[in-house]
Amino acid sequence: MSADRDFAAATPGQQSWDPGRYARVARFVADLGMPVVDLLAPKPGERILDLGCGDGALTKKLADMGVLVVGVDASAEQVAAAQRLGLDARVADAENLRLPPAFDAVFSNAALHWMKKPDAAIAGVARALRPGGRFVAEMGGAGNVAACRSALTEAIARRGIDPSPLNPWYFPSPEEYAAKLEAGGFAVRHMELFERPTPLPTRLADWFDTFGEAFLAAVPPAERAAVREEAEALAAPKLRKPDGSWFADYVRLRFAAVKA
Repeated sequence: MSADRDFAAATPGQQSWDPGRYARVARFVADLGMPVVDLLAPKPGERILDLGCGDGALTKKLADMGVLVVGVDASAEQVAAAQRLGLDARVADAENLRLPPAFDAVFSNAALHWMKKPDAAIAGVARALRPGGRFVAEMGGAGNVAACRSALTEAIARRGIDPSPLNPWYFPSPEEYAAKLEAGGFAVRHMELFERPTPLPTRLADWFDTFGEAFLAAVPPAERAAVREEAEALAAPKLRKPDGSWFADYVRLRFAAVKA
């Protein structure tokens, strides 16, 4: 792999990641990522970049397939967790990725929607790929977690806080993201938007705590637990099942593109 200087340092943001909490609350993210691995169709010996590798759960699966995989993520804590699995994982800012064209494919699962400068992220992917290289990913698409987000923003707004500038996510339509890929030098081979209501292993309040930090950071610390509880109550009619378990209203955008 190229020297560390090729990896721009990640820029700290409001969202932080605790690997232990993530494994407890959000392991489903990696567990449900295998269809996009199938779309990638990795071959032994290929050099693949896992963009937004998190704690390395899917990166490890790629490595076990005989792939020469490098993981990058903005979270130093998640990268450390991936390194503990024996993976080549680096801290990097995906919106300022400046790697040489050394990869046969770039893979990403549940990370691109955290990148609010999509054109910059796509440009970095293009730079990292060899001619004809594949960009295969799944991310949140238009309408993703609409009920989750509505409940959380309403609970925050009730406290006199404007939630509109707090949104950390970018959930594009297929048409919007396809146009960005094409403008970035890619030919789109596959693009689909689909609903995937996803059972949660714990309460919805835990989901808010794990994924909604950008919103909750605007609330005084002493009030955050109450906001999570209130948001959970607001979402219950749509997201709580009769048996008391919870699900999140995920909508996913999955695509495959080739560098021209």
